[in-house]
Amino acid sequence: MADELTVSQYINQFFPQFEPTLKEKLIANSSLKRFEAGEILMSPGQYFRATMLIVEGRVKVYRQDEDGNEFFLYYIEPGGACALSMICAAKQETSAIMARAVENIVAFLIPIHLMDELMKDHKTWYYFVLETYRKRYDELLVMVDNIVFKSMDERLEYYLKQQYEKLHTRQLNITHQEIAHDLGTSREVISRLLKKMEQRGDLVLLRNQIEWKRPD
Repeated sequence: MADELTVSQYINQFFPQFEPTLKEKLIANSSLKRFEAGEILMSPGQYFRATMLIVEGRVKVYRQDEDGNEFFLYYIEPGGACALSMICAAKQETSAIMARAVENIVAFLIPIHLMDELMKDHKTWYYFVLETYRKRYDELLVMVDNIVFKSMDERLEYYLKQQYEKLHTRQLNITHQEIAHDLGTSREVISRLLKKMEQRGDLVLLRNQIEWKRPD
């Protein structure tokens, strides 16, 4: 079990809404685990022994086909959790998604045998699970709207703005191929659209980096 003070600090910082009895339960029964950037946290067919809450770093959640093509779903950031992992852990079902650490990660692991008890005995945990589902559902709706109703250049612009806003920076360290994976298109299409945005003065293309120039 992780050091209690460390676990307590993480809970108070990222989950202040949890009631005192819930915090005590998590401190007594949970642990912290660290993952290196690039490490796989979840993969299809995997059973869950615990539900993970992210307290440091960022996790990318996506689907992958038999040929290795990726389809981006959403990011999990500090204070968040994967809704699919919660339901899979609670029902002892296998994962249908991939999750990879974008940065070095610290995750808070809650054993699956506690899931029913937490939902039944702690209202703040119940509401946290519902809010996590609502947030992921809203994100998936935005993704569907982008795919169905928007052109690729509009999707690319929205994607970049979301990245800059979430990372609180105007310099995004990412390759054209990574963006193409996330948007389900080819690197050539992304490179061409990024070049058009650069010509308009929206951004500057550097080696494995994109600098946003458009005013907020």
